Amino acid sequence: MKIDLSHKTAIVTGSTEGIGFAIAQGLAEAGATVVINGRTAAKVNSAVSRLGGTARGVAVNLGTASGHATLFAAEPRADIVVSNLGIFQPADFFDTDDAIWDRHWQVNVMAGVRLARSYLPGMVETGWGRLIFLSSESAFNIPAEMIHYGVSKTADVALARGLAKRMAGTGVTVNSVLPGPTLSEGVEAMLEGERARTGRTIEEVAADFVNAHRSSSIIRRAATVEEVANMVVYVASTQASATTGAALRVDGGVIDTLM
Repeated sequence: MKIDLSHKTAIVTGSTEGIGFAIAQGLAEAGATVVINGRTAAKVNSAVSRLGGTARGVAVNLGTASGHATLFAAEPRADIVVSNLGIFQPADFFDTDDAIWDRHWQVNVMAGVRLARSYLPGMVETGWGRLIFLSSESAFNIPAEMIHYGVSKTADVALARGLAKRMAGTGVTVNSVLPGPTLSEGVEAMLEGERARTGRTIEEVAADFVNAHRSSSIIRRAATVEEVANMVVYVASTQASATTGAALRVDGGVIDTLM
């Protein structure tokens, strides 16, 4: 299968590093013109430089309505939009105040809502488009230590499903992708102390973490960012035209259900 996204413009939010950058890289390698997004100009410029080619960037905080307005003014049309921006913060339910809940809701959910409102109409006009939400296995396997995060990711799955129905018959597909534990820069930073203490590789430490905290994992390790990106690139392709309204797992088998 050869995925060709030539002449397509793709916006990937939260794409200066980690899963987001891997998605941007995969889309660019398939021929798309990629718009990088991050909160600071320095990180955006660095990511654009690493990506090369026709890539460009917009530095803006999409956790706010004003930030989204700036992005849309700079990039008013896109064929592919990947709502990857997300945050997580381990905290007990009784220690999470309204501010923590609202921050996760604004960044993890409302940023995607605003993207959908702005970009879906243009996709409908052209009769083709892809909107992809990065959710998480935590959408179905709510972590007790991050209930607020799990709830926001469940909302992303529901949003994608509802929007897919709203786009019925238009040639525009909407899906969510559910990574499991993934060895991104953020996870590496979280595990660095254990890696330094034990002298083991970061992959070994990550595998121990997965087996201890996501014991239902079938692959028994953390996924790579490229493995997650591969699914997103496929869903963004013309070959995925019959896939819509789906919650697509790249979770290593963590979610222990048949559907």
